[in-house]
Amino acid sequence: MAAPAPGATGVVEFLDRVDHAVATALSTHPSATEVSRDGWRVLLMLARGTGRSMGEIAGHTSLPAPTATRIVDRLVERKLAYRSADPLDRRRVLVHLSAEGRTVVESVCQRVQRILSPRRAPAARPAACDSTIPGPRAGSVV
Repeated sequence: MAAPAPGATGVVEFLDRVDHAVATALSTHPSATEVSRDGWRVLLMLARGTGRSMGEIAGHTSLPAPTATRIVDRLVERKLAYRSADPLDRRRVLVHLSAEGRTVVESVCQRVQRILSPRRAPAARPAACDSTIPGPRAGSVV
């Protein structure tokens, strides 16, 4: 059996650190303690734009449609996301990040950044946790 390439080991170790940081950040945020990894991936997707269809969510997360629907159902129950009719096609439902969901994403991203950043120098902000996340803020009417 061949040893892994030196660069690959570093990447895998970094991804393991990021995965652990996300799990830690999710487990310590009161509104996100029961959000699964797949739920987190959906929240990040929703944070990057406007409403998304269930087909887009399932495709982006590589989840079967019924699983994606159950995850969105849980996010809606926890008030981290909400559904609305597509203004262009009233038969289609769009999923949006709620103000509470946006607060969770921003808080978890900041915590992940603190966990991963060296103490002496600020690290670049991960693209998934861009501070210019569009949409409603906590306290705004959705």
